[in-house]
Parts: sequence; C-alpha cells; structure tokens
Amino acid sequence: MGAAIVRDGRVLAQQRARPASLAGRWELPGGAVEPGESDRAALVRECAEELGVGIVPGARVGPDVELPGGWLLRVYAARLDGAPGDPRAVEHAAVRWVSGAELDELDWLDADRALLPDVLDLLEDGGVRPPAPGERRV
Repeated sequence: MGAAIVRDGRVLAQQRARPASLAGRWELPGGAVEPGESDRAALVRECAEELGVGIVPGARVGPDVELPGGWLLRVYAARLDGAPGDPRAVEHAAVRWVSGAELDELDWLDADRALLPDVLDLLEDGGVRPPAPGERRV
C-alpha cells in the first residue's frame, strides 16, 4: 500500500535508505498489509511507523501497479490527521514535500513513477478525495 499524503498542494515523498539497490530513490510512504488488516489500517500503521505521524486515508489514486514477486502497489490519497508534529524520516534517508512541478525531478521507484500522472491529478484536484461509494474507511 502507498499513501499520497497531500498538504498545501504538495505530496510527501520519502527517500529509500535500503536495500543498497534502491537506496537514494524516492517513493510514496506505505508498506505491506498484515494478515487480517485492511488497506487503510495498514497505511495508518505504516505511516505511524515510518513517519511518526497519523494520517486519514481517502479514496484510491490510480490503478494497481504490479510489483515483482506477485505483489501489488495500491495507492490511496491521504492527509495528516492534525496531531502535532511533522513527518520525519524514521526508516528512510529523507522525506520531502513535492509540488506537482517537482515530481519529475526525483528518481522515483519504477512502480511509484507509473502513478505520477495520477498523483499530479490529485494535486491539481486539491488533495484528498473522499472514498468512493462502497469503499470503507479504517
């Protein structure tokens, strides 16, 4: 799962610290869904672990992107939950708020790069989209 966390017209990106083959490249925050966990619950947990912040997930952004090993990257729009504190690089080398004009400047992981047009659309729409009919919140 990935979170397109939007604040003030920018999306949050994090720079990989490991493994060595991916170090220095950028991605949207997120991670794997644990057994019995919903997509959105996984994003809330992963962002707390990786960034030290709470988020409120919204609607899906773009299509699923196939990853090696049979995994899928599924991205949701999100916003910070309003608690004090800014995102910080807990498990990554850096975090950065990126404008739509700056998206192409970063060396994104391939799967995340495939979703950049959808992330740009999200930024142009003003940020978080509410869940679509039938989508459940956490």
